[in-house]
Amino acid sequence: MTNPAPLPLAGIRVLEFTHMVMGPTCGMILADLGAEVIKIEPPGGDKTRKLPGLGIGFFRSFNRNKKSVVLDITTEEGRATATELAGECDVVLENFRPGLMEKLGLDHATLSRIFPRLIYVTHKGFLPGPYKDRLALDEVVQMMGGLSYMTGPVGRPLRAGTSVNDIMGGMFGAIGVMAALRERELTGRGQEVQSALFENCVFLSSQHMQQFLMTGEPPPPMPSRVSAWSVYDVFTLAEGEQLFIGAVSDKQFATLCKVLDRTDLLDRPGFADNASRVAVRPELLATLGEILIHHSTDQLSAKLEAAGIPFAPIVRPDQLVEDAHLKASGGLVPMTTDEGGVTEVVLLPLLMGGRRPGVRMPLPRAGEHTDEVLSRLASRRQPA
Repeated sequence: MTNPAPLPLAGIRVLEFTHMVMGPTCGMILADLGAEVIKIEPPGGDKTRKLPGLGIGFFRSFNRNKKSVVLDITTEEGRATATELAGECDVVLENFRPGLMEKLGLDHATLSRIFPRLIYVTHKGFLPGPYKDRLALDEVVQMMGGLSYMTGPVGRPLRAGTSVNDIMGGMFGAIGVMAALRERELTGRGQEVQSALFENCVFLSSQHMQQFLMTGEPPPPMPSRVSAWSVYDVFTLAEGEQLFIGAVSDKQFATLCKVLDRTDLLDRPGFADNASRVAVRPELLATLGEILIHHSTDQLSAKLEAAGIPFAPIVRPDQLVEDAHLKASGGLVPMTTDEGGVTEVVLLPLLMGGRRPGVRMPLPRAGEHTDEVLSRLASRRQPA
């Protein structure tokens, strides 16, 4: 689990007051890139460790490569220790409800007066504005930010199947940290970085907003959209299996017809070019559906790949655990859990100079590094 190569954020120390997904994602990205991330947990540990159902994987997914310190910041002594720790760090992260860190005296305004070089990252529901004091969830902002409307069919807004805004919010928090570190090199001063769920979601919807501004027409939800390509859909194959196929050019359509041994379709009226095929798209898709129902997914996938036609099976998350590409590319690796077992975790989706930032340490037990981290404070307090 060790990576001897130096990482870009080695030497940067981060103090993390976070839970759930958004803030922990930011801290994990920084930790994966080499920062020493000290996660502050309350007595008894972060409640995210014990979430049931769809939240059961949160802690393992977004808290690797961190150190855990248990500290009760609701007490005066705990707050004093937290403030002292902040003075030893380059970055502070938090994602608690609006006003909580101010109430505890651990907010940016308070800490920056003491430590002007400190970079302070808040992960919230909304950036400053009329909504700033609202509580937000990923699902809330997906509804407000256009994503649920664009994802579901007409009249049935649909939440995306993962915490897209929480994860994206953590990513933008990390981007802000790296930009602020660079700026601090030039100015000598830290700053507050803010990342917010609602603004993340609006950014995801920005292309559809621009579509409206350019055309004057509200964009239809994706299931109801008028496709720009004639063959760009999910088809049912033999034994009820499904496959997405996208033939987005005339050349690709001709190649698809050859793969299906149906070059006669190229001579059918209305199928001559993409624009013509889009005009009769329901007829074309019905025709292809009647052909594809007799093909097996495995055999057809091999032919489509060889021919250079975009395609994709409909894969469940549990099937990704055995995905050959993920394993071969080093994107799914073992990690020792806080309970002493081993699990597989998904790494950051990037290569840097041919290396993939990986797992450097086991997932921490609650408070595992309390003595180590706080003893450093004690040693610094002692007179020389």
